[in-house]
Amino acid sequence: MMQMEPQRAIIPGSNVHSAEESWMKEEVSTGTTLFAMEFADGVVIAADSRTSTGVEMGEMPLVQTAANCFREICYNYRDTLIAGIICAGWDKQEGGQVYSIPLGGMLVRQPLTMGGSGSTYVYGFIDSYYKPKMSKEEAVDFATKAVALAISRDGSSGGIVRLGVITKDGIERRIVPGDKLPKFYQG
Repeated sequence: MMQMEPQRAIIPGSNVHSAEESWMKEEVSTGTTLFAMEFADGVVIAADSRTSTGVEMGEMPLVQTAANCFREICYNYRDTLIAGIICAGWDKQEGGQVYSIPLGGMLVRQPLTMGGSGSTYVYGFIDSYYKPKMSKEEAVDFATKAVALAISRDGSSGGIVRLGVITKDGIERRIVPGDKLPKFYQG
């Protein structure tokens, strides 16, 4: 397997910083908030920093193929696996796609999905503000706000918001530090 060098992005005048940081090598924790959504030209994935990181491969499969592999694992280990899976990405055949694979191994394509302990805190926000076919920056802002809201309410979510913007051009990684996250209430 070929290891790809991560792309880095620093957006002038924003709260977004370089993605390759020491926290990427830290031990994995299970309390978290995960979020993925399709937008006009791809998908945005977002999570707080109390979640695991992924692996990159040189030869990219179709997103649905990867989702089906996860579905198979979830189904085959449904008696012992206690986690759902979010699979999101972009391919030449279907563009940006988000798949949810809940406990039991069912595979569902959705325009938006979320998981983890913090997800229960953002349903009202999603219902009020989500709109299909957002622009890239609208989707990044929406995903950041959703995870920040979860962080502000869920004791198991926290830290920074990590984002991956996946399009035909590849993966653009972004970070929003905890002190730069949007505030939803004074307290």
